[in-house]
Amino acid sequence: MSVRETTTLRWIRASLAVFLKDWRSELRTRYAMSALVMFVVTTISIILFSLGGEGASPEVLAGMLWVVIFFAAMSGLSRTFVMEEERGTGMTLQLLTPPGAVFAGKLLFNLVLGAGLTLLTVVLYAFFINGFIVRTLSIFLLTIALGSVGLAAASTIIAAIIARANTKGTLYPVLSFPILLPLLMTVINATRLASDGAPLGEAAGEFQILISYIVVVITVSTLLFEYIWKD
Repeated sequence: MSVRETTTLRWIRASLAVFLKDWRSELRTRYAMSALVMFVVTTISIILFSLGGEGASPEVLAGMLWVVIFFAAMSGLSRTFVMEEERGTGMTLQLLTPPGAVFAGKLLFNLVLGAGLTLLTVVLYAFFINGFIVRTLSIFLLTIALGSVGLAAASTIIAAIIARANTKGTLYPVLSFPILLPLLMTVINATRLASDGAPLGEAAGEFQILISYIVVVITVSTLLFEYIWKD
């Protein structure tokens, strides 16, 4: 085995170690899971009572779905790097793990948590909100998958930026909204197309934007993370 392959394997193992550390910690505390579930249930209940049995347009229903997902993510994914700062283990993690492996592990954790959040939200939303019908399942599934990846990627680097700030709760959504706005606008439009029954090819432009967004965010985050993490 070459030196390059050995280095790659160590990097992968370090990334998985960071992911498993965060996952075990989350299973013990259930802070993010509880926050996500409570926010989703509460928000969908408010939407349900607000509509009062009246129908809404596909654009409005698609927008409300992703608004719920966005704010739920703000309440649960913001603590990705806060745990190290609160427990004083950030310096130990910096010494033992390469920055790229830390980012990859945190990204994987947020991706799993965000995917679970999105799945829960979609199931509850489709079950309780009348009028939300998906006619083109392929568009909807691709939108959910790409939207979850983009949301996790952006949330991870933003959480690293605000980890040492005194006003984490306020700063996180303020920074997240302008960064996630292109993503939100695209997934809302793609979800509307899925509700309208548009053919898969009609959403090709939205998918190109989502893929480009993911590539750009992950690339920039990988390049900048070492400076953010160690400063």
